[in-house]
Amino acid sequence: MEIGLFPLGIVLLPTERVPLHIFEPRYQELVGECIESDDEFGLLYADEDGVREVGTLARVAEVLERFDDGRMNVVVEGSIRFRVEELTRGRSFMTAEIGPVEDDDGDVDPETASKAAGSFRALAALAGAETEELDESSPQLSFELAAQVELPPDSKQQLLELRTEQERLEAVAELLDDARTALIATRELGERAKRNGSRAS
Repeated sequence: MEIGLFPLGIVLLPTERVPLHIFEPRYQELVGECIESDDEFGLLYADEDGVREVGTLARVAEVLERFDDGRMNVVVEGSIRFRVEELTRGRSFMTAEIGPVEDDDGDVDPETASKAAGSFRALAALAGAETEELDESSPQLSFELAAQVELPPDSKQQLLELRTEQERLEAVAELLDDARTALIATRELGERAKRNGSRAS
């Protein structure tokens, strides 16, 4: 299967929705074609180390705004993971033959799923965020949890490349606990700064 590729400085996870501002003409062409034909394109994480080989297929879920010069604001939604097998030529944007990334066989320990969901609820409660009811038996629970939290791109890419849901849930639980610890520390620093400021005045 050949698709158009969009290398970006973000990682899109399956089930995740992200807003994109499309301004380069070649990507206006790619995304415009995908909107017209209701096709998907491949979103790959790119940074100073290069473009990764494992990414997520993205579909335009919503067109928010179109500009006279061709730029557009859209929301894309991640579907399934893929691996670049061979780059192809002939278009203004990158294209490639791709194959699916499938999980290895293995059961998920329900306790691991509960722990990851509990870590997510604890972080959401601390942040004061409203959350929807979680289905802890979902085969994509790891992605569904991680998609709702701001995580570093490198961490999200590692999740994308793990080949069992059990491993991903363990990693997500750890990432969510780290995020909660960081949020608590940030708030404590803020409170300390306020107290010091009031003493100084």
